[in-house]
Amino acid sequence: MRIELLLAPDCPNAAAAKTALAAALHELELTVPVLERVGDFPSPTILVNDVDVMNDHTGAPQMRACRLDVPTVPKLLAALRSGTGEE
Repeated sequence: MRIELLLAPDCPNAAAAKTALAAALHELELTVPVLERVGDFPSPTILVNDVDVMNDHTGAPQMRACRLDVPTVPKLLAALRSGTGEE
């Protein structure tokens, strides 16, 4: 499983996304490396196997923007379960 955390520089929602991701990984007892990338992304975006956990789109557009739909623990749990085949 590949997990990416995409952030724009100085993203005000980065901490919330990191906390939600850590909580979801802990709940599922997963020890998967998370690739954190900072750049021109809708931020914060979390991709599981290249799929955005909040909208099921593949990848993320190259643009610096602040997302209003910050990744949530329930969405992350669903995406992580799908990524492990646990659905």
